[in-house]
Amino acid sequence: MINNLLSSRLNALVNEHVPVLLLRIGAGILILTHGFPKVMKVLQGDMAFGDPIGLGPGLSLVLSAFAEGICGLLVVLGLGTRIASIFLIINMAVAFFFFHAADPFGAKELPFFYLIVFIVTLLLGSGKYSLDDKLFNKGV
Repeated sequence: MINNLLSSRLNALVNEHVPVLLLRIGAGILILTHGFPKVMKVLQGDMAFGDPIGLGPGLSLVLSAFAEGICGLLVVLGLGTRIASIFLIINMAVAFFFFHAADPFGAKELPFFYLIVFIVTLLLGSGKYSLDDKLFNKGV
């Protein structure tokens, strides 16, 4: 009986988008640890940064700060999650394929992992427990 109760509880959680919530919030918080320092660099006017695709270091920093800082926060909140995920996918693709291109795989596995996670987030959407769902009834 306890097994059945636990199983039905677990099924209810899975059916109610808890895994999507955990993935979205976990990935968003983790990417914010990279994005917040970049946002602070931009706000302080320190525009020294890599230029992996030839846009210039300042623009590269602003775009990376926007993706990891602003879009990371949007993913956590579940607000515009699919659009925010697109920016994060582009950012992680640049990090993996260009910025870390010559590095051994161990040095670029984190951007690759984020790339996969944000592709999944794009495909799944924000889920039932999100601002998208509460404000626009468009969580999935």
